[in-house]
Amino acid sequence: MEKILIKNALLSPSGKEGTADILIYEGKIGKIAPQVDSPHDCSVIDADGLTVIPGLVDVHVHLREPGFSYKETIAAGTAAAAAGGFTTVCPMPNLNPAPDSPENLERQLEIIRRDAKIETIPYATITRSRLGAELVDYEALAPFVAGFSDDGSGVQDEEVMRKAMRQIAKTGKILAAHCEVNSLLRGGYIHDGEYARAHGHRGICSESEWGEIERDIRLAGETGCRLHICHISTAESVDLIRRAKERGVRVTCETAPHYLAFCDEDMREEGRFKMNPPIRSRRDMEALREGAADGTIDVIATDHAPHSAEEKSKGLEKSAMGVVGLETSLAAVYTHMVRPGHISFPRMLEMMALEPRKLFGFKGGLVPGNRADLAIVDFDRVVKVDSTSFLSKGKSTPFDGTTLFGKVMMTIAGGKTVYKL
Repeated sequence: MEKILIKNALLSPSGKEGTADILIYEGKIGKIAPQVDSPHDCSVIDADGLTVIPGLVDVHVHLREPGFSYKETIAAGTAAAAAGGFTTVCPMPNLNPAPDSPENLERQLEIIRRDAKIETIPYATITRSRLGAELVDYEALAPFVAGFSDDGSGVQDEEVMRKAMRQIAKTGKILAAHCEVNSLLRGGYIHDGEYARAHGHRGICSESEWGEIERDIRLAGETGCRLHICHISTAESVDLIRRAKERGVRVTCETAPHYLAFCDEDMREEGRFKMNPPIRSRRDMEALREGAADGTIDVIATDHAPHSAEEKSKGLEKSAMGVVGLETSLAAVYTHMVRPGHISFPRMLEMMALEPRKLFGFKGGLVPGNRADLAIVDFDRVVKVDSTSFLSKGKSTPFDGTTLFGKVMMTIAGGKTVYKL
């Protein structure tokens, strides 16, 4: 295994935290100190002017395999993740076959073992085939998964969700809920706001999200299940979760970079602005930023959801829901959240690296003895996003053509160099 010495690395872009040398051997961080002498047979990386950060963790990605490899593969998706500074990702179970049994899960795990460039820990489903009715064998699946989710579909039946929470609570795993009230969707496909009304589009109301969040928080309080709410996008969602945490409910949540960077005033008549939940109002965006700053929102996750170029080229109404994010996430959050002062640089690392590890029990981090998962980043580098250069098979992102600060120069996962610019 590689023996690597990183020299002169900044511990924050400002340089206020000083510099450090980091020695990596046997897949782990051996030493972090102001100066480390180079041992024999060691690759030396001069990181002068660059910042070293813990490897990022994305607890919400769609890698599309098995079943939809024309959209994305585990090989391409994890290569894209490595290019974005990620060392751990958790793929969602909207697959064919869905990982709703040990046998179906093993089909996915075989591909992961063969093709994944970084640590890849999948979710199993909450219900059989994600249909919201029959529960799966949580005890049999729990040792092999990050948690349980029917992402892409909300569990509509309250009693089914209550029973699922009771059983999942016994495993100690997280239930990651896609919160959406189907009866309130009414064929909508973008936010039910000014842009939708001005351009004749059918809107998705905010209550379709927060209505089910309200229910699931209540059920989590009843059952003691560890509830993690996926991709929140509304001000009401932030408020509900904030108040639930104050009451002691075991609830955490995530939002995505595009909800922090854009509002419906930024919309275009292009499929790259279409995802579920949708980009919402300026009021919602500002509430999400506040929730990220005050700790209500625990995690930033990409909801990386690739589709083919054809599926995303049909305008807002007919394009598939979903955008990619693994290769832009770090720079997007740094540009739109850290540089303007909405959150601090350490808070960004908490939300993108430290807190997801803590919540899901993953190893790693910039501590001697831990698995060597880290990225080396040039936060002064200005990059114009060009989706044609993405390693992901998906190219559709609202950040395409925008200017961001920050470029990952190298990613090391488990002591192995998995990406180098």
